[in-house]
This record gives sequence, structure tokens and C-alpha cells, in this order.
Amino acid sequence: MTYRLKLRVYYEDTDAGGIVYHARYLAFAERARTEALRQAGVPHDELVTDYGLIFVVRRIKMDYLRPVRLDAEMVVETGPWALGGATVDVQQRFVVAEQETGRLSAGLACIRAADGRPARIPHRWRDALGGAGH
Repeated sequence: MTYRLKLRVYYEDTDAGGIVYHARYLAFAERARTEALRQAGVPHDELVTDYGLIFVVRRIKMDYLRPVRLDAEMVVETGPWALGGATVDVQQRFVVAEQETGRLSAGLACIRAADGRPARIPHRWRDALGGAGH
């Protein structure tokens, strides 16, 4: 399943040339992943409070395809999700005016908040994100 988050590009998101600063894509992607989990019915805060687990980024690959400028309306598409025992790989696309402007692939790990050790992703999250890797 693919989730979509609509964002507006503000001045704080741009470099001196008025183009989205490369590091801001990571913030946009994180926000979109968080909202995707919430829309799927499995919010981050529940993972932490009920299970003592968190997702951490272990790998990011980003391809910048077209510049995005100040005041643009951007859509971040998140999905599909590929689940392993304690890992998640997710694809994200950045789209402006129906044109793909960037692509991101994120590898996440599920760890115990208390000690940072890997932990299996709870069934509730597996089911909500497509059940891959059951």
C-alpha cells in the first residue's frame, strides 16, 4: 500500500538559490513515514509505549532527479514496505506537479529502546504494512 503526504516547500527548506536543500528531503521522508504508520493504524508512539521498541534508520539511498523550488506543493509517496524479522525496507517518491523529483530508499531496523538490541517487528505492524515476511 502506498501512502501520500502533501507538503508545501517553505523558505526554511531551501538553500540560497531557492531550491530545496538536500538534507530537507530526509526530514520530509521521515515525516511521511511517520504519517504512513499513523494512517496504517500503527503509530510510532504505540510501538514505544506498548512494546518498548523503536525504528531506527540503518541505510538511506537518495536520487535527486529535478530541483524543487520555494512554495512548491510536494507529495511524498511512501510504500511499498518490505519486512524482514527485525528490518523494514521502504521506498519513497517525491512528486511535484505530477513529475517525480526524487527517490529515496530507506532501510530501518526495529530495536529495543532500552538497550538498542534488534527485536522482531510486532505482528500488528507486520499486518498493517502488508504482512511481508510473515
